[in-house]
Amino acid sequence: MENIRVYSHPACLSKDNGEGHPERKERLESILDSIQSMDDISIDLNEAPIAQYSDINLVHPQSYLEEMFSMIPDDGLVGVEKEPYADTLLCPNSKEAILRACGSGISASKDLMDGKSKRIFCAVRPPGHHAETNRVNGFCFINNAAVAARFLQSQYDINRVAIIDFDVHHGNGTQEIFYNDDSVLYGSIHQHPLFPGTGLESETGVGNIFNAPISAGTSSEDFLRIFNERILVNVDLFMPEVIIISAGFDAHQRDPLAAINLNSDDYFTMTHDIVEIANRHSKGRVISFLEGGYDLLALAESIQSHFKGLSI
Repeated sequence: MENIRVYSHPACLSKDNGEGHPERKERLESILDSIQSMDDISIDLNEAPIAQYSDINLVHPQSYLEEMFSMIPDDGLVGVEKEPYADTLLCPNSKEAILRACGSGISASKDLMDGKSKRIFCAVRPPGHHAETNRVNGFCFINNAAVAARFLQSQYDINRVAIIDFDVHHGNGTQEIFYNDDSVLYGSIHQHPLFPGTGLESETGVGNIFNAPISAGTSSEDFLRIFNERILVNVDLFMPEVIIISAGFDAHQRDPLAAINLNSDDYFTMTHDIVEIANRHSKGRVISFLEGGYDLLALAESIQSHFKGLSI
């Protein structure tokens, strides 16, 4: 059984989105409490560092970061998207949370390649998979998974990275960043139609993008079958040297923002199947990032299933 290294930081709890916003600090608190209650898996909890601009610039230009951070208010909240999606917000504590969320993936990448751990989970917020190269979007500011992928490729002898996204919302940011880059495979299963409206099967990049849009009401059985047939089969053929997971838990039947019928145990099945591919092609190396998931009980249960899958 593999040890799981976890990166998080109290600053990620200080990111405020206002009363009633689904992306709230209680999400992360629920996950951290659930992780720390597990006594059957060895878990090593570490503080996420602040990401360096030079590493973030592998994905996002400096001008984008400067403009974003210049909008951070001294008090209250500032929306940084145009209507109708003006729900991606900056608060006075945003900068450190954003930089530490990204820094978790940098440290995870170093640990992975230095042999300190094969399985790493980044328990951070804000999430990242909607953030495009030059666009804040869908609660996301920096694409944490994309930066980690680029860091691995720039600093180590890593040529092929697979990013597997089972968040119920399509990761339009990750797709945009790697759309013309066949060194990174992006595979996403997501409800459609649903925000952000992207992720059709016809969106294939340069043969490196694999989208599996599914209808509202999709059963657990059908979800897992489609995930294997349309995503994991292609990841296996790609033979990645590292696998990154955008781990959203909002395809759970309890989640208030979607209508897919996964149960908590299904996250073990999906994670187990991903780890098997990692063991075949990637020396077991997996980094997982928290993305969505907005029901606290579903998060607490699903994260334990995810960890059990990661630990095999």
